[in-house]
Amino acid sequence: MSVPTVPLSRLLPATRDRDLGMATAEYALATVSACAFAAVLYLILTSSEIRDLLTRMVVDALQAGG
Repeated sequence: MSVPTVPLSRLLPATRDRDLGMATAEYALATVSACAFAAVLYLILTSSEIRDLLTRMVVDALQAGG
């Protein structure tokens, strides 16, 4: 009784196609994550407390330099 064998060339294209799909999904996840992180940073940096802190830092730096 012999065991049927499958040529390796038939197995590789299917694996390669799945890897391409995974790369696309990973890029999509990274893009969505980056957009969410940017939105959180925007909300933090536009809050009144942070805006006042940054304004004070800039004014202090300008007064110290001149």
